[in-house]
Amino acid sequence: MSEFKTLEWIDESSTLRLLDQRQLPLVEAYLDCRRLADVAEAIRTLAVRGAPAIGVAAAYGVVVGVSERLRAGDKVGRRELEEISKELASTRPTAVNLFWALERMSAVWEKGTAENYDGAGLRRLLLAEARRIEAEDEDAHRRLGRLGAELVPDGARILTHCNAGALACAAYGTALGVVRAAHAAGKKISVLADETRPLLQGGRLTAWELSRDKIPVTLICDNMAAHCMARGLVDLVIVGADRIAANGDVANKIGTYGVALAARAHNLPFYVAAPTSTLDFSLADGTGIPIEERSPREVRSFGGQLTAPADIPVYNPAFDVTPASLVTAIITEKGIFPPSRLKEIYPA
Repeated sequence: MSEFKTLEWIDESSTLRLLDQRQLPLVEAYLDCRRLADVAEAIRTLAVRGAPAIGVAAAYGVVVGVSERLRAGDKVGRRELEEISKELASTRPTAVNLFWALERMSAVWEKGTAENYDGAGLRRLLLAEARRIEAEDEDAHRRLGRLGAELVPDGARILTHCNAGALACAAYGTALGVVRAAHAAGKKISVLADETRPLLQGGRLTAWELSRDKIPVTLICDNMAAHCMARGLVDLVIVGADRIAANGDVANKIGTYGVALAARAHNLPFYVAAPTSTLDFSLADGTGIPIEERSPREVRSFGGQLTAPADIPVYNPAFDVTPASLVTAIITEKGIFPPSRLKEIYPA
């Protein structure tokens, strides 16, 4: 696996360093976030993106916010921590890993205050928890990658949508974690990557990651997926997820639902790879998943150049929901489950 860091904590300066994914694949540049506002803006504008990576970045964002207040000589109490968490929570409403990570950080803060830690002590506890979240992220994705690789036949041609690789996580990847594990096992696989309109995460990011790792990848436009399936060029589909409801309905990048419908029409397996931190058992089904709507500029233009009339109305949901009935199985670090058996992960 090629070496790049999606995110990195620099402790001596209390800085979260992020690979700026808005500039890929043309420029490999990094952002140094020393203020809470910097982290929130990086998440909001997709400098860092992908549900697992957003969760890890938010955990470190809490540390950045606390460090910023301590540098200014301010106290950090319950109200201040709630303000920090609220700013981070407002950035991306669909990715449940964001809220999962913030809840973990809040629980650690509560424990520290109950044990009478001072501000510096609370910061140390919070940093330790953020580092745990980061380490668990990579471990979970390597485990789900190994499990998922067992579903991939030798010679398989895999279609994926958006980017669910190391760029979407602390490291390794979810859907691309399965691809990487299958490749590492010696299976002669290849990938068809949907470009993923309107921000081209498949073209800019998935193609960049896989080509760096010398895993065969071919880029296609989003509207070519069904055609490729009909021509017998696809053996299975693997995608990531931003939130999975209790019944197995899956929110993922817009366009995933259409890919799932096409896979069903062509009798192809449709797998979702995601860590258990992406499960949201508080929602019975996908109708309760909040769907982020983004700026019309993303659809009207690209690279600063208008590609449509400047005043044309735009509908730009960032995600869609694939019904559980179209999902063959969900690959997690705790095992592979058909949607109907998801609750076996955490039995009541």
